[in-house]
Amino acid sequence: MANTISREIQLASRPHGIPTAANFTLVQTTLPPLQDQEVLVRNLFMSVDPYMRGRMNEGKSYVPQFEIAKPLEGGAVGEVIESHATGFKPGDIVTSSFGWREYFIAAPHELQPVSREIQPLSVYLGALGMTGLTAWAGLHQGEVKAGETIYISGAAGAVGSVAGQLAKLLGCRVIGSAGSAEKVKFLRTECGFDSAFNYKDGLVLDQLKLNAPDGIDVYFDNVGGESLEAALAVLRLHGRIIACGGISGYNAERLMPGPANLFNITTKRLTMKGLMVFDWMDRQAEFRKEVGDYFQAGKLKHKETVVEGLDRAVAAFIGLFHGQNVGKMVVKLT
Repeated sequence: MANTISREIQLASRPHGIPTAANFTLVQTTLPPLQDQEVLVRNLFMSVDPYMRGRMNEGKSYVPQFEIAKPLEGGAVGEVIESHATGFKPGDIVTSSFGWREYFIAAPHELQPVSREIQPLSVYLGALGMTGLTAWAGLHQGEVKAGETIYISGAAGAVGSVAGQLAKLLGCRVIGSAGSAEKVKFLRTECGFDSAFNYKDGLVLDQLKLNAPDGIDVYFDNVGGESLEAALAVLRLHGRIIACGGISGYNAERLMPGPANLFNITTKRLTMKGLMVFDWMDRQAEFRKEVGDYFQAGKLKHKETVVEGLDRAVAAFIGLFHGQNVGKMVVKLT
């Protein structure tokens, strides 16, 4: 096959504060012919996620930083176009970490085959992908069980909406916070949350106390900041905090002060533990079986916000920090 023309998004400069379009460049590239044990893939969908913001900073982090003038990376679902590798053939559907581009060449170990029968294929970036695994892993790590009350911040996002639904399936009372009336309605009507509130309508602490007058057992933290401080005030004795994310501070240009009531961890004998999905990759098959069964049985809803075209991927990513997504933010490439 002739050389393949592709386009990719590269990091042009490191953002300060919320990223802007000027921090990125859309570049046309030419891929070479396939060599032995290589696979050519055309991306169908790619993921944009808040954690990617940290990879745009300078210095070391828990994942490799993006390089200037190099393509960004992220979850993607694609179709095999050509294969010189055993185990892959044209038409196969695969997931990879080679997002932010239209075509790419990969070695077999860099691709994970998935079923074309499960639709939409973008679900492999959401409920059945890394964000779904993050939600599932968080509930396991927090030892969440039936009868408990759990509060989830950023609940209308990709992780929070799945975590809440899975907690309901476990038999929990679930409270969520989000940033608009539309998202609150989504949590209550589509995700089955017992209660939800708009954190912009007043102090989070006041609203959380109103929704959980008897306190909470578990806090699934996707936000940090004011939400974490409110949860520390409302958690019951021996409560647990699942520290998944802190989107409220991802674009801060200087370190934010910690919660004023952090000593509640001591007085209430709370447990707070950081969650990294990479630590749970060895249980991915277990996750896909359990959550996949829920999804196929209609017990778990996959909500996504779809933006079309690689040229709109940057706007979709920036939109995450302005609350423009309900559920998983996905870019459709074809």
